[in-house]
Amino acid sequence: MKYMRYLLPVICLLLTGVLTAQIPSGVYQHTEEKEGGSVDHELKVADGYFIQSVYRQTPPAFIKTLGGFYTYENDSLKVTLEFNSNIDNDGLSRLELPLVMNNGDLILNGRVFKQGTAKPQDLDGQWLFATRGPDTGQERRGDSNPRKTLKFLQDGHFQWIAYHTETFAFSGSGGGTYTAKDGKYVENIVYFSRDNSRVGAQLEFDYELMDGDWHHKGLNSKGKPMFEIWARRN
Repeated sequence: MKYMRYLLPVICLLLTGVLTAQIPSGVYQHTEEKEGGSVDHELKVADGYFIQSVYRQTPPAFIKTLGGFYTYENDSLKVTLEFNSNIDNDGLSRLELPLVMNNGDLILNGRVFKQGTAKPQDLDGQWLFATRGPDTGQERRGDSNPRKTLKFLQDGHFQWIAYHTETFAFSGSGGGTYTAKDGKYVENIVYFSRDNSRVGAQLEFDYELMDGDWHHKGLNSKGKPMFEIWARRN
C-alpha cells in the first residue's frame, strides 16, 4: 500500500493520455479518385486547432473548408467549428467523426490521410489579421472581434480563411504551398474559393517580424499594392 501514493498519479497520467490524446501537428492529405478528376482532402492540425479542406486541382475547383478547436478522445474527433464554408447546405457548427491514429497516418471517417514532410519555417503557426500597415496606432482586430481572417501556416502549406464567428458568414479561403526565407515569402496557390482562375499563380511578398507581428508587403492576387500586419494567435 505504501507504494500506491506514488503509483496513483502515474496511473492517472496514463489514463489521461489514452483518453485525451493530441493529434501530432502536421499536414495530412488524402486523394480520392472520382469521375471528372481526383479530389484532394487536406487536414491541417496544430495547437488544438483543426482544418479540413477539399478541392480539385484539375480542373481547379474549391469544394469546401471547415475548421475550429478540437478535442480527441476515445478515437473520436470533436470540433467546435469557427467556420464552415458549406454552412448553408449542411448547417454544421460542430463536428464529430471517428478518427484513429495508425503509424503516423490518420484514418478519419474511413479515409486514410498520410502526413507530409515536416518543413519548419519562420512563419509557421496561426495568425490573425490585425490591421493595414503601416502601424501608426490604428485600431487592431483581435481574437475578441467576431470578424476574423485567419492564416494558418504549417510544414510548407498555407491557408487563409475570412469568416464571422457569430453569424457564421463565410467570406472566402485560399491555400497552397509557401516558403519563407531571408525576408521573402512566396505563395503558390492551389485552391481559391473566390476565383478558380487564380490557381497556379505564384505571389511573392516581403516579410518582417517586428515585436511579434508579421509585416507583410507586396502585391495582392489582383496586382494591387498591399501592406498587412498579422498578429500571432495565442
